[in-house]
Amino acid sequence: MALETIDKTAKSIVLTVQDYSLFAWRALMNLFHPPIYWPDFLIQSDIIGFGSLSIVVLSGLSTGGVLALQSAATLSAFGAAAVTGQFVSLTMIRELGPVLTGVMVSGRNASSMASELGSMVVTEQIDAMRALGVDPLRKLVTPRIYASIAMLFFLTIVADACGILGGGAVTVFMNNQNGTQYFAMAWEHLRFPDIVQGLVKPLFFGYILSSIGCFYGMRTTGGTQGVGRSTIQAVVTASVLIIFVDFLITQVLLSLFAGWM
Repeated sequence: MALETIDKTAKSIVLTVQDYSLFAWRALMNLFHPPIYWPDFLIQSDIIGFGSLSIVVLSGLSTGGVLALQSAATLSAFGAAAVTGQFVSLTMIRELGPVLTGVMVSGRNASSMASELGSMVVTEQIDAMRALGVDPLRKLVTPRIYASIAMLFFLTIVADACGILGGGAVTVFMNNQNGTQYFAMAWEHLRFPDIVQGLVKPLFFGYILSSIGCFYGMRTTGGTQGVGRSTIQAVVTASVLIIFVDFLITQVLLSLFAGWM
């Protein structure tokens, strides 16, 4: 019995990964074949981008402030409190900015995509679209994926800037250090690989959170309870996958830019 359970679980996981891969690839390639629903793309960009702006700004400011507090307390013991700006900027731009933005937007938008599409599935709106000759994947999923990729790129830049500003505010008003020195260190020690790491990751994270949210939404079964299950699965899977993919991308980029570091 135990072997049968393991066998069924393994087959279910493999089939889910296969279905997701085909689903996400088809949705991505739809941009290159008409019709393309640009109005839906703009609507989703507004919902994802502007709608997530407040939580990204708040999380960025808070994270930068915490980094400044913790780093200053540690670096002061070695007489190196002056490099607080360098530590905060590199940490925010390389890692925390993209990852925190991806996780926060995933919690807000992957869940909404899963619940919205799941509700459409259980109320048979998706079947009605197919009956009218409209491809639900092209109409509902593709605009959400590309809007997430585009908006997460800019939201990550906002999070990085807010993190550095939050760290500067803590450095000046709570740690009583020189603000000019902080921002000079934050800027002067940035290198091209650091910027690339910070701007490449949100492209992958946006694709992950939107495709996962839409995938679980379109697979919803079981009425309103099924919508709830799909929402939970989408948020958990997207968040875990973002953290795992962050590790892989970091390893690849560090290997590519080994001579630049």
